[in-house]
Amino acid sequence: MSKIVIAVGKRKTAIARAVIKPGIGIVRINGFALDAWGNELARYRVMEPLVLAGPEYVRKVNIYVNVKGGGIMGQADAIRTAIAKGLVEYFQDEYLETLFELYDPWLLKSDPRRKEQRKSPTSKARKHYQTAYR
Repeated sequence: MSKIVIAVGKRKTAIARAVIKPGIGIVRINGFALDAWGNELARYRVMEPLVLAGPEYVRKVNIYVNVKGGGIMGQADAIRTAIAKGLVEYFQDEYLETLFELYDPWLLKSDPRRKEQRKSPTSKARKHYQTAYR
């Protein structure tokens, strides 16, 4: 039986699920090839864990990612987290985990920061109307 790993990455309101299977190095995001998804900056962001791991790891697996919610950069960060977590879990390699941790600690853990809720009489979360006392 072949090994399959499912990993989840989150950033703001974007949620990415990466399925990692044995293969030849295919990376697909929502059915599109990595080269056809998003803008150039988002693609570079997604490719970070793949470039760090190198071809000796990436060419052994196929990565299929399903992402929804949030904006393009939030989705890119969620995808890179899911891919990095999945590669570490698939290969069970301490070197890979240390490499990702030293490069960027947010590669292996989802970012908990969310948008602050808007409070009632104001137009923004912390903005308040100016008050004249005299």
